[in-house]
Parts: sequence; C-alpha cells; structure tokens
Amino acid sequence: MRTTVTYLLDPLCGWCYGASPVIQQLGQQASIQLELAPTGLFAGGGRTMDAAFADYAWSNDQRIAKLTGQRFTEAYRGQVLGRLGSRFDSMPITLALTAVSLSEPQRELEALKALQEARYVQGQDTCDGSVVEALLRDLGLAAAADRLAANDAELLAANAARIQKARGLMQTFGAQGVPALVVRDDKGSRMLSGNALYGKFDNLLSQIAVAA
Repeated sequence: MRTTVTYLLDPLCGWCYGASPVIQQLGQQASIQLELAPTGLFAGGGRTMDAAFADYAWSNDQRIAKLTGQRFTEAYRGQVLGRLGSRFDSMPITLALTAVSLSEPQRELEALKALQEARYVQGQDTCDGSVVEALLRDLGLAAAADRLAANDAELLAANAARIQKARGLMQTFGAQGVPALVVRDDKGSRMLSGNALYGKFDNLLSQIAVAA
C-alpha cells in the first residue's frame, strides 16, 4: 500500500505558501500519494481588507519569507494588501482547486502553486473569481475555468464535501490550524504539524516514514 499524505491547507494562508516548495517536492515522490484538502479556513465570512489587517499580514509574511525563502513582492503589498475594502475570501481559489480536481486532478498541485504565486509574486487579487478564472485559462485548464464560471451544482457539492472532510480530519487529529499533514497507510494514521514543512526535505520524509 502506498503511503497517502493529505495536505490540510487554505490557499490564502501565507504559511501554506511558505510550505509550497516542500509540498511540490512531496508531490513528486513515487512512493507517496499526495491529496490536497482545502479546509475553507478563510472561505466566506465576508472579511474585507483594512489597514490593520494589511499591516499584520505583511509583518507575518516577512517572517515566512525569512524562514522559507518564499517571495512576497511589493506588487503583492501594493495591489493586494493595499486594496483596502477588497474581499479577503479564499472561496474562489478553493472552488478553482476543486474544479481542477474534477477535470484534471493530476494538475491540481500545479494549479495551487500557480494561483499562490499569482497573488504573492505577481500581485493579482485571487479573491476575485474572474481573476482566478482567467488564471486557470492561462494555465490551459479550460474545463476547470468553465466549471468555475458556471458555478454548477456538482462543483459546489464537491467543494463542500472536500471542506467537510478536511475539517473532519482537523477535528479528529486535533489540528490547531494549517498547514498540516495527515499520513496514512496500512498501519494507521497520524498527523504532522506544519513545522515539519519548514525544514529539510529529507527530514520531512523521515517523519512521514516514522508516522507510517
């Protein structure tokens, strides 16, 4: 039985973006089946960007950049954090990832990386569904983009089921937030906290092996 690693995340979580290089490497491992599990942590709720939240986010982002080497650009600071009054809502990207999982599941990890970089590097507002749809089309994920644009019942149901499953895993394993990993094989299941994603990749593989 292959080891299955479920990645609990929210696409607007800066720490999840910080973990992206390691997650991408994990997705290349033949012995591991990596599953994305968006938790809906920042989905809905009607939150908008204000100056205090923008300052907090930028300060936190600098910590993440220092620890992980991931880029948070001035374009992101000005065009995303600087758009006071804009929505802070991960539902558009979460729905986009679900749409990719329904149409071309082997490209979901690639789509996650591209959508995160669109925000944090290119400074695009990925809380805007039309922006996310255009990004999917740029990636050649037309079927997923069409589903996102249509917002069809199957997509909404699949997305709700994924969020419910992810939140169930968080509750089962006592996860305090994201990112986190749930490792599963024929010996059982165990959670690894997000801290495992910020060190050397070989150390993560060792922890997954121990967990299994």
